[in-house]
Amino acid sequence: MDQQEHGQSGAINYGSNPYQTNPMTTTVAGSVGPAAAPPGQLAFHQIHQQQQQQQLTQQLQVFWENQFKEIEKTTDFKNHSLPLARIKKIMKADEDVRMISAEAPVVFARACEMFILELTLRSWNHTEENKRRTLQKNDIAAAVTRTDIFDFLVDIVPREDLRDEVLGRGTVPEAAAAAGYPYGYLPPGTGPVGNPGMVMGNPGGAYPPNPYIGQPIWQQQGPDQPDPEN
Repeated sequence: MDQQEHGQSGAINYGSNPYQTNPMTTTVAGSVGPAAAPPGQLAFHQIHQQQQQQQLTQQLQVFWENQFKEIEKTTDFKNHSLPLARIKKIMKADEDVRMISAEAPVVFARACEMFILELTLRSWNHTEENKRRTLQKNDIAAAVTRTDIFDFLVDIVPREDLRDEVLGRGTVPEAAAAAGYPYGYLPPGTGPVGNPGMVMGNPGGAYPPNPYIGQPIWQQQGPDQPDPEN
């Protein structure tokens, strides 16, 4: 209760990075491995994780500052990185959507681009943690596991990758949304609140099924088929 009240008293500073990675606080049930690591090794591991988190926070702050500047300077609304016809097709997957204005797919195209860029940045941070130079699907799973706002992706991320990430860190994330903060973010200095039984902050049956479910990007793809709408 004290943590919730403390979170409600905070105010968002829009000049700084609003993204706060969910702290890993709940220990996984059961022991992993034959014996606990020495205290010195645990301390070194914690310091390394803190340094990685600070680096990621700085990178995200710079990333969003640049995104805001690009949006303010945008004058060309006709050329986009993502096909508007495909976005419009996905939007029409919802039977309740009858008509779509020309501006709506444009906004979605930009939003999807920023979403992909941020998820890539968070995934690449995990790649560097493991001293690799190739981003792999388990890096994406790690980014999803560590960030509450990506918990809606757990259904398309292979379970074995999520399990390996959780067991590798020895902790399970808990979702928390403090009043006055965007969903999935925590004000600095407050701990998570919520039901420990939640899986990735998404209790079973809490949300209706999505009308459109994309295929995992790492599944084996066949030959590219031309899009009749493009």
